[in-house]
Amino acid sequence: MRGFTKTNMDTLTALSVVALAALIHASFQLGVSIITALSSYARGRKAPNKMLQRLTGGFLGGVMTMTLLTVSLAGCIASGFYRSISTPQAWTIIAILLASIGVFVWLLYYRRGDGTSLWIPRGFSRFLQQRIAQASLATEAYNLGLASVASELLFIAAPAAAAAISLAALPLQWQIAGIALYTVVASLGTLLVAILIGSGHSLSGIQRWRERNKRFLQFAAGTGLIVLGFYLYANQVADVTVKAAGL
Repeated sequence: MRGFTKTNMDTLTALSVVALAALIHASFQLGVSIITALSSYARGRKAPNKMLQRLTGGFLGGVMTMTLLTVSLAGCIASGFYRSISTPQAWTIIAILLASIGVFVWLLYYRRGDGTSLWIPRGFSRFLQQRIAQASLATEAYNLGLASVASELLFIAAPAAAAAISLAALPLQWQIAGIALYTVVASLGTLLVAILIGSGHSLSGIQRWRERNKRFLQFAAGTGLIVLGFYLYANQVADVTVKAAGL
């Protein structure tokens, strides 16, 4: 994540951007959908509680691993990309991506109708359902966790890149802390559901809550992306341009 020499973002601001980007990441629901379905199949097979905990723990481990790899890889790519263009151009591209994906989330994240069916292609959805139904080992659940994050790269790539670029000019210890912060915050939704399932909460109750609040979560995720895009543009492009012009 080296190569960034021009930035007006201090450590606190950079970490705030990382936290907001991670919260937006956490608002996406594919991981929550999979861990809920995984637990439902396990309970349907009358699996012991210890097995259920291993499955949810394995899934959570996969989610956190892939999230960590995603934001780390975003930092490496962004660093090389940044060196080929100017700072305002890099931030402008990120801001446009964030705003565009935000609008896409508003319009298309959930399929029309009742339930919480997501945007993913039906063929891939059927494949995931088959893998979820057959999962009985922690390693299989771990792989599902990896797949759940990879499947949402279309949405999470932009906030992950924004977080990575924000951290790039900071000292190494702050970069590591920022990546850890992003990983933990982005995994909070899945972590919370895993805790609820492990403590014996009803899966039907969790699903009803998701159905009641799905439009709010969709609106919050889309709005968060747009707000972050506008903030980064104003702070990293417009403000720098005005200062450079001596206005």
